[in-house]
Amino acid sequence: MISKAKVFLDFEDFDLIDIRIGTIIKAINFEEVNKPAYQLLIDFGSLGQLKSSAQITQLYLPNKLIGKQVIAVVNLGQKKILNFKSQCLVLGVSTKKGISLLEPNLKIQNGSIVI
Repeated sequence: MISKAKVFLDFEDFDLIDIRIGTIIKAINFEEVNKPAYQLLIDFGSLGQLKSSAQITQLYLPNKLIGKQVIAVVNLGQKKILNFKSQCLVLGVSTKKGISLLEPNLKIQNGSIVI
């Protein structure tokens, strides 16, 4: 399990994080990386489509991810991973079996703000 140091943020700092709902429209194996991962294309409605690299291969198959809604941070900027530019951070929880994606329990409009 991942351990995080306790760092306290002001509400104003937390408010800078833009967390949105999106739907995965494409998922393929990211063959070139050392740790197994998928390249995802996620539809965020009016925000457009963003790419993400996600190490979620232990609990999910690419074809089962299509149409799944996820929760992601969309304003972290790009992170270059080899030849791929990850544009958002898909959120999940580390478990003994792998990373479990955070997802809404109802169908939500893509691009909706998580509050």
